[in-house]
Order: sequence, then C-alpha cells, then structure tokens
Amino acid sequence: MTPAEPKQAATVLLLRDGAPGLEVYLLRRTQGMPFAGGMTAYPGGGVDPRDGDTEIGWAGPAPAQWAEAFGCDERTARELVCAAVRETFEEAGVLLAGLPDGAVVPDVSGDDWEEQRQALLSRELSLAELLAGRGLVLRSDLLRPFAHWITPPVEPRRYDTKFFAAALPAGQEARDVSGEADEADWLAPAAALAEMNGGSRPMLPPTSHTLDQLTAFPDVAAALTGSPPQPLHPISPRFEETPDGRWAVLPDGTRIRLVVPLPS
Repeated sequence: MTPAEPKQAATVLLLRDGAPGLEVYLLRRTQGMPFAGGMTAYPGGGVDPRDGDTEIGWAGPAPAQWAEAFGCDERTARELVCAAVRETFEEAGVLLAGLPDGAVVPDVSGDDWEEQRQALLSRELSLAELLAGRGLVLRSDLLRPFAHWITPPVEPRRYDTKFFAAALPAGQEARDVSGEADEADWLAPAAALAEMNGGSRPMLPPTSHTLDQLTAFPDVAAALTGSPPQPLHPISPRFEETPDGRWAVLPDGTRIRLVVPLPS
C-alpha cells in the first residue's frame, strides 16, 4: 500500500519552574480520540490553512528563520508557528502573544477570551483575526525549535510534527480547557517518565523521547537556551518486535519500548 502523506502539525512543550525544578504541561488524550487515545501528550494539533495568513501581526524571528530551522518552505514555517500559538491557546488557555511594544499579554482567562477561544476551536475565527481585533501580535520569540518527528510509513494516520518549547508567560495560567483530554497537569519530566515506566502513563515515543531530553535541563532558562537539545533532523522510527518487548528504533539506534500495539 502507498503510505499516507504526513499532515503538518505543531506541538508545544509548555514549561515552567516549579518546586522540583523544570516542569512541563501534559495532557492525557481521551480514550475515544482517533489518534493516540489514552496517551499522554503535549498541547498541539494539525495546521489550519488560515495559519498561513500573511496579514497576521508578528514579532520575533521571521518565518524565513523558522523555515531554515525546520527545513521547510516559508509558508509552511509560518503555518507551523501560528499553529503552535493557536493550539496552545485552544488546548491550554495560554496565548503566546503581546502588544506591539513588546509586552506579553498577562491574562487571557476572562469570559470574552473564552468566547474567542471557542470560536478558534470551531474555526469561526482565525488566529490572525483574533490578534488583529485585540491589537496584538504573535510572539514567535517566545518559542524555540525543539524536535521534528514524522510518523512512520506503516501508520495509517501520519503527521510531520514540529516540536516547540515555550515558557509559560508571567501572569497566565495553563487551564484544562481541551475537550480532547481527560487529565492535564504540570509534571517534572523525570516524574512523568517514571509513571510511564510504571505503566500508569502510556505515551508515544516522541513524547517520551522529548521528555528524556528535557531531563538534562534544571530550569526553563536552561531549556530555552539549550533548544534544540541536539541537531534538528527529522526522526521517523521503525518498529521492532523481540522476545523482550516491542520497540521503536530511532535512526541513531536508540530503542524506545512501546506501550501501544504495533501497527498491523
């Protein structure tokens, strides 16, 4: 069979400094989701065609710089950065935007903001329209490239996903507002991995691998300074089944134990 064409997607590792050190915001997707149901993941999703709107207010690295980081064309880069900002607002209630003078919007939790978040979800409103209506600009400087994963060809649903890292803006709070998740929490990367290894927090290889990369950083500042934590090359694992378990094998030979069935 001809492999499915991967859809462009963006995912955001939303970070904060907590009592144990660096923490990341994680969602557990509902069991009924057609992709990765029951899995722990970061806020994120597919690109909306309007994410490429050129009239959007923009501050920070230009789309051309993001295109170079991710090895794609400029329009795709614009779509990915906008998707990262939009999905973070849709799924966590956090908006990576600010005033043209550089100030980051401090609070987006009011009823008027919630109405617009719902309009984004229903696609009645685009990100460009939301920002323009409030006199705001997208803050691409709040994001860092972190990783690039492509779903293997054997999967019926495939995504070409760019992972971004971003700090929780001062004055904002991540909220469990996603209808696609039944649990949301801040966790230290090592703690989340311990739960996965204990069997209580299943996750797909891109999530566990990026969490493992985060364990090298003591705080948000170090994580953002160190992003990406290694040369940013697309990772598309192959699957392997052995007597001691099922594995995703990365191009560099790293083996990650699977907690979901292998594709049939």
